[in-house]
Amino acid sequence: MTATATAIPVQKTSRRERPPGRPIRQPLAERIAPYVYIAPFFVIFVIFGLFPLLFTFYVALFDWNPIGEQTFVGLANFERLFNDPRFWNAFVNTFGIFLISTIPQLILALGLAHLLNHALLKFANFFRMALLVPYITSVAATALVFAQIFDKNFGLINWVLGLMGLPAVNFLASQVGSWIVISSMVMWRWFGYNTLLYLAGLQAIPREMYEAASVDGASGWQQFIHLTIPSLRPIIIFTVIMSTIGGLQIFTEPLLVAPESGLTCGGGRQCQTLALFLYEQGFGQFEFGYGSAIGVALFVIVVVVALINFFLTTRTRKAR
Repeated sequence: MTATATAIPVQKTSRRERPPGRPIRQPLAERIAPYVYIAPFFVIFVIFGLFPLLFTFYVALFDWNPIGEQTFVGLANFERLFNDPRFWNAFVNTFGIFLISTIPQLILALGLAHLLNHALLKFANFFRMALLVPYITSVAATALVFAQIFDKNFGLINWVLGLMGLPAVNFLASQVGSWIVISSMVMWRWFGYNTLLYLAGLQAIPREMYEAASVDGASGWQQFIHLTIPSLRPIIIFTVIMSTIGGLQIFTEPLLVAPESGLTCGGGRQCQTLALFLYEQGFGQFEFGYGSAIGVALFVIVVVVALINFFLTTRTRKAR
């Protein structure tokens, strides 16, 4: 007699299944780790960025003297600012220097980067490294050299003008002349930096695109306009924005180009910028409330220009 064994199913114990659609709970350490990693940036930003900005807005509402006495005046500092011809003179100087220095600088940097990207250029690496020399040179040394170049009596520019039979020009005595001197310093200092940015973008463009354009009969100028410029559009926008922000806050060059006149940058304030005017009123005249109002106005100007650049950037991307 054979016994038949009946197979009894064994029910395995399994872990509790997660209901569908319910996220997996992470340990607390994993959840807070990303916030801990980015916390140092926000702590530094709040201490050195946000708090000084808010405190500047606060001080602008007071008549604040060096010994800490404050008198609330509301918007009186801003009313005084808009009625101050010195502010508008500094405003015109800032934008004049910015336009004269930024536009030629970026055009020169783009053309030089296109030249250095040429495969047949000898000693290309040497010239690329030499572009960093103006950037690492001291601003004080640059101001000293350019002051000698544009000097009325012994400057190189006036010597060349004398050879051509033209009278000597006292650049620092006129508004436009001082703009030219300061703009030359700014161009010398920053064109190499922007050239390297453009050069990096050019080297990222595939050579096959230029070869295909040549096969289609496109000239060098047509390739530059319809191929190089669109490919460099993000870098061009970046350099324009950074040059705009830096140009509107220019301080060191006008301060050093005419050291004998102090913070006014000439007897007629012909090259005093907004940043230099702010420093004069805040730390030269110790009018902290009025100086803070100038700082707020400069902040608003920079934000407005940045928004304009953002608008142009958005329109450019949509047009692509």
